[in-house]
Amino acid sequence: MGVITYKLTQVFVVSNPITITESAQSHFAKLLAQQPEGTNIRVFVVNPGTQNAECGVSYCPPEAVESNDTEFKYEALSAYVDELSLPFLEDAEIDFVTDKMGSQLTLKAPNAKMRKVSDDAPLMERVEYAIQTQVNPQLAGHGGHVSLMEITDEGIAIVQFGGGCNGCSMVDVTLKEGIEKQLLQEFSGELTAVRDMTEHDRGEHSYY
Repeated sequence: MGVITYKLTQVFVVSNPITITESAQSHFAKLLAQQPEGTNIRVFVVNPGTQNAECGVSYCPPEAVESNDTEFKYEALSAYVDELSLPFLEDAEIDFVTDKMGSQLTLKAPNAKMRKVSDDAPLMERVEYAIQTQVNPQLAGHGGHVSLMEITDEGIAIVQFGGGCNGCSMVDVTLKEGIEKQLLQEFSGELTAVRDMTEHDRGEHSYY
């Protein structure tokens, strides 16, 4: 009598950090109906925790499920996430939107570039998180970004601009009316000011 061996795959099932709207689930269900039986989806982040982080969705047939994947169950399907991507997909949302331009799948992952930090984390980590998830997405439209360099004992956040913000004539307005106002409001009682340490050299990269 031959010996039958089984490949054991351990998949963790936990509460869903990723919101998949009903319209998106319906869209996926139609696509998955055309795939081999048992196929679901995989949600992932390429270059997680970096400025180049990008999120994606792909088909995930049963044989592609890895031992360290986490499974999130929804009414119409399951979504698998690899161990590396998981911390960066908290509060992510997948939607299927129909408007005058047609229909498209949208994926929002506010924590892809930096994993979510707890409310009691050190001030440096919380300010860095706010910059990466709130400030830099706004600057990205101008090809710019800002980095937190340090926080002084007086509560002054020292930042450095890069990309299209370096040499931009509007950088002082962006700093004072945008970034500083936003951060001082969010970290009231902890931050006292935001200062720019960038040596601004105008060039072709500058937005204005």
